[in-house]
Amino acid sequence: MSATAAVEMPEISETGLTVKEVSQRIESGQSNAVKTSTSRSVKDIVRANVFTLFNGIIFVAMVMVLVTGSWRDAVFGFVIIINTGIGIFTELKAKRTLDKLSILVASDFLVRRDGEDVEVPHNEIVLGDLLWIRSGEQVPADGQIIQTWGLELDESMLTGESRTVRHKVGEQVYSGATAVSGMALVKVNAVGSHSYAATLTAQAKVYKKTVSDLNKGINTILKFMTFLVVPLCILLILSQIHTVGGWDAALSTGEWRQAVVSAVAGVVGMIPEGLVLLTSLNFAVAAMRLARHNTLVQELESVETLARVDALNLDKTGTITDGGIAFNQLIMLGSRWRELPAQPTEGGSFETLTEQAATQALYDCCNEEQPNGTGQAVLAGLKAQGYEPGQVESRVPFSSARKWSAVVKPILPPAGGDSRSESEGGRTEITPSHLAMTALASGGETWYMGAPEVIISALDGDYSDVLQQVNDYANDGNRVLLVARSTTSLADTDNPQIDPQAEPVALVLCSEKIREDAEQTLAWFREQGVRCRVISGDNPVTVGAIARKVRLTGEHEPRFMDARELPEDVNELARVLENVDVLGRVLPNQKKAIVQALHTQNHVVAMTGDGVNDALAIKEADLGIAMGNAAPATKAVAQVVLVDSKFSHLPDVVARGRQVMANMERVASLFLVKTVYSALISLGVVLTQIPYPYLPRHITYIGALTIGMPAFILALAPNTRRYIPGFLKRVVTFALPGGIATALSVLLTAWFLPGIMGWDVTKNVDLSALRATSAIILFLMGVFVLARVAQPLNSWRGILVAAFAAAGVIGAFIPFNANFFALILPTGTTLVATLIALGGSALIFVICLWLAPLVGKVSGKLLRQHGFNI
Repeated sequence: MSATAAVEMPEISETGLTVKEVSQRIESGQSNAVKTSTSRSVKDIVRANVFTLFNGIIFVAMVMVLVTGSWRDAVFGFVIIINTGIGIFTELKAKRTLDKLSILVASDFLVRRDGEDVEVPHNEIVLGDLLWIRSGEQVPADGQIIQTWGLELDESMLTGESRTVRHKVGEQVYSGATAVSGMALVKVNAVGSHSYAATLTAQAKVYKKTVSDLNKGINTILKFMTFLVVPLCILLILSQIHTVGGWDAALSTGEWRQAVVSAVAGVVGMIPEGLVLLTSLNFAVAAMRLARHNTLVQELESVETLARVDALNLDKTGTITDGGIAFNQLIMLGSRWRELPAQPTEGGSFETLTEQAATQALYDCCNEEQPNGTGQAVLAGLKAQGYEPGQVESRVPFSSARKWSAVVKPILPPAGGDSRSESEGGRTEITPSHLAMTALASGGETWYMGAPEVIISALDGDYSDVLQQVNDYANDGNRVLLVARSTTSLADTDNPQIDPQAEPVALVLCSEKIREDAEQTLAWFREQGVRCRVISGDNPVTVGAIARKVRLTGEHEPRFMDARELPEDVNELARVLENVDVLGRVLPNQKKAIVQALHTQNHVVAMTGDGVNDALAIKEADLGIAMGNAAPATKAVAQVVLVDSKFSHLPDVVARGRQVMANMERVASLFLVKTVYSALISLGVVLTQIPYPYLPRHITYIGALTIGMPAFILALAPNTRRYIPGFLKRVVTFALPGGIATALSVLLTAWFLPGIMGWDVTKNVDLSALRATSAIILFLMGVFVLARVAQPLNSWRGILVAAFAAAGVIGAFIPFNANFFALILPTGTTLVATLIALGGSALIFVICLWLAPLVGKVSGKLLRQHGFNI
């Protein structure tokens, strides 16, 4: 629990719970504790990395080999254990990093205890607490309103309806709703699992798997291997028993041990064990790298979504601008308020008095319990001029849905009589004297402050000249507000409406500071083919001017539009959006509709924002990105939080996602080649009943140098290639030629080389020579595949391939290494035969690569002719 809250709250008589009462409720389980996490728990991480199907198969295979006494051939099992350990360690490190970072963006709530307002975490709210609900906060627990200062809730996450609901004293509020304006004091009457929507606030933080192209592709590969491994394993054991003379001979001579080891060699090669490991490892490392740049990834696997983003919707305030707003000036609307004083005074004319009244009304409109950024800027500017809070009878707080606020103020008549004058065109000019007397008679006057277009559209009369002034100021990049005045009080503050007879009085000019990195960041997105749109609740002309300054569309003029002109039909909206770069006066539900419309055109949409009005769209987007200073409800539904609110982190966020996807495609291709050739070799061995052409330790050595270690490096290498759908198809298309070529090379060697060399493979010496030759061929083909995966080779990738190829050759000359992995260097006629076999293997590899596209075209044409869409 923090010290007394620094924020100034209204004076109330309620003291709330005592420390003792709070402790009793926590001990009795009456707290708001819910299980939330930005990442998987330690238990989940260990279970996910250890207890997998393929780890189980590997473990059983290792035990089988150990039972035979050939422990060197069981080394593959220890490699898997080491890799799994690395995976667990990396994910735990990522978890610690993310959990520490999440503390920086965690939201505390204000409660009243022992007569003081204190901030406590979500989980420490207890039954009976007096809880302050402030604008921008997501209601953390159910409660009954004790006092309210114009509280309005967005209950769309509970009811599905996007309209805001104004609540009164005595009414119930539910967890999951979001305060969009005003504030209230609530007595908590349901917490934790007993609350109406306890899971809603937890859903944003809980770790969950993102079903995506990468996951679906890898899962398809794993499912296929699940069905393939078990039957092939059984058939391999039977075939290897047959090669040593059947079960009787195998058991009596002990040759069953060699049969088991040979069968395991095939099984181990078919399992792409490192693929699953590297996927989770890649996500974790990407999350840690982003964390170093103050970017919190709340769902590890959402990193993948970053790679596919091609449409980025930007909220102007807090994203392109830094959220800093300055009040510049208040401009009276000329002749509408010009009159000569009936009784001149030393204080000046009635025009001066009217400007003071309008300025005071502006101050009072902004002086809410929880003013937004614009309101805070205006208050700061007017306080510097000596203004203080005035008398207010009632108010309507600012709402992003309404886009205006209002106060009802009592007034006294000014010195001087009632006067009217005829303006040009015959319209009666209403003077301050007349308005004051009318307002007095009605019990007060209402002052409105908000978006000029919205207020003027609700008024009777032609105010096109005012709108022209608004546009002129907005074209210079100003944020423009309108102050209007009505001579009557608001009739209904629960369902407030603008009085059509109200009169525009003054324009308020504010300015925003553009982030220094905005132009450079937007240029990066343009170069990467990501379409950026600015979606804002402000004047479209103002937003368009800012978009022009930051070169949103490069050399082209940004096209802007008022969101009130947008069609409601999603498909029509999608067509309109293709020709719009900037949208202004956008309502929260429209932001969500814009994301949905882009989805109809198969765009992968990212949405940034910081206000509660962005929460719906961020939740709807494929990737929600919240600023660190965003409203709690906005951060809760975002997958990524920019902790320090720097827009310049976004390119690194997207680039990191692209790196993960592009590199995982390389890595998956590499692993799948091994799976393909191992399965084909195993099938060839079963069908022709020959001894398996290499040992498990051979595939361990070769796999480590041509797949395992290179894959780890390639997976973490820089890569900004934009992701293109079709992961599985591309991986399979790449893997088949290399896998088939490798399998053919090894099988042809195993079938024909013994006959050419006069070897008797029933003898261990000759079988060892055959296996040594097959291992050399396997290594060569592995280097070829690695070189193909690592392209282009005119960089560090070429050095990588050369280094691992050299390491494999050098390892064969080191006695201990050669003895441990059964690496035999051919000599004499065996060397000649091996070189001929290597040449033939290289030729087979080239032919398979050449034939692959031709076969693909022919098979694709045949499939299309038979009605298959590929």
